[in-house]
Amino acid sequence: MCVVEIWRIVATSLLAVSGFMAVLIVMADVRERRNAKGAQVATTGAVGVTILLLVGVLMLTVLPSWLSWGIVVVVSTGVGLLMFAS
Repeated sequence: MCVVEIWRIVATSLLAVSGFMAVLIVMADVRERRNAKGAQVATTGAVGVTILLLVGVLMLTVLPSWLSWGIVVVVSTGVGLLMFAS
């Protein structure tokens, strides 16, 4: 059984929630401001989810704690600011 520290699971879970919101906000922004078709919005979402998954796996496996929590703070703050701005 693979042992993962609890802080890695918590940090990755928080990143997943705020990162998913960030992907949705970016997709809506692409749709509204660029008058994009469905394919471009879907491509933007796929790229966002892929980046989110890659960072999540890195957080679960190799990134140090200060960097993992820094990423969580930056993404969560960015999502909060984007939600207030819209």
